[in-house]
Amino acid sequence: MSRAGLHALRAGPFSLLVRPRALAMVALFLLAALLALGVGLSHGSLPIPASAVGRALFAPESLPADLRYIVLDIRLPRLLMALLCGAMLGMAGAAMQSITRNGLADPGLIGVKEGCSAAVLLLIFQFPALSLFWRPAVGMAGGLLTALAVVALARDISRPRFILTGIGVSWAFAAAMGVFMTTADVRDVQTAMLWLAGSLHAANWTLVGVAAAWAVPACALLLFTARAADVALLGNQTAAGLGVRASRLALLRVLAPVVLTAACVSCVGSIGFVGLIAPHIARALLRGGQTALLSGSAALGGLLVLVADNVGRLAFLPLQLPAGIVISLIGGPFFLLLLWQRRDRF
Repeated sequence: MSRAGLHALRAGPFSLLVRPRALAMVALFLLAALLALGVGLSHGSLPIPASAVGRALFAPESLPADLRYIVLDIRLPRLLMALLCGAMLGMAGAAMQSITRNGLADPGLIGVKEGCSAAVLLLIFQFPALSLFWRPAVGMAGGLLTALAVVALARDISRPRFILTGIGVSWAFAAAMGVFMTTADVRDVQTAMLWLAGSLHAANWTLVGVAAAWAVPACALLLFTARAADVALLGNQTAAGLGVRASRLALLRVLAPVVLTAACVSCVGSIGFVGLIAPHIARALLRGGQTALLSGSAALGGLLVLVADNVGRLAFLPLQLPAGIVISLIGGPFFLLLLWQRRDRF
């Protein structure tokens, strides 16, 4: 195993094969995320010294109330939401690419994100009194219905037609939301446009808790089924011979990305391309199976959204660009490059 770069970690009756290089790379991604978190906490329209940030985190009673409020109630939940949503989208994209065996697969490219967005917008403007906890459930219903529609139209999730069908469904939902934009009250339109752009400005501790409550079980499900997913990549017949139920595994590994995407969209709006970019970078930098890919994609996705939010928040002060727009500036050319590399497969 050492020749293959694998080492066994044992704790009593439990053992786990790990690749030290992959662990080191994931640790490096997390360290970069911590550095970006520190930059985000200390920089803004009101710069705060690093010493004051440390006191706010570990001895908040020693700081004035206004500085404590800025660090703990405005910046920290926003940055944690960026990390959490990026990790959710990165892991969702990695799982979707694995189950469809298509490097272009992403919840935002097969209509799931737009289905979630349309459902949540309907909830926000038709039932504004409902609790925030309803948003992920409604968004999940919209995302699942959209995913089922795309699967039914494409008939095969492993072919490029699946992606093209998803893009068509995404355009249909985008057109429906465009009709809403042109007919709704201007105040509702402003709210919807800011939310759809993927802005994290409204993040608070309640939203962080809602996102985490849905993210933890979905991420655990993907990690729990990672070994079976590795076996499924060998083919349905081989997987069945090794005791893996391919149909049930596919259902679980499609449901979990929809849950992750719906929770993210419901809390911060539409942030695209993270689920497309993060798995490709993780796959290029990390060797290993689904566990390494999922972990690396989550770490890279969180880092990507966090850096994008810092850039959008700090680069054009006093104006702020939503993180979704900053990521789209990178994701659009990245998607075109992938399409060009796969131009003979369509």
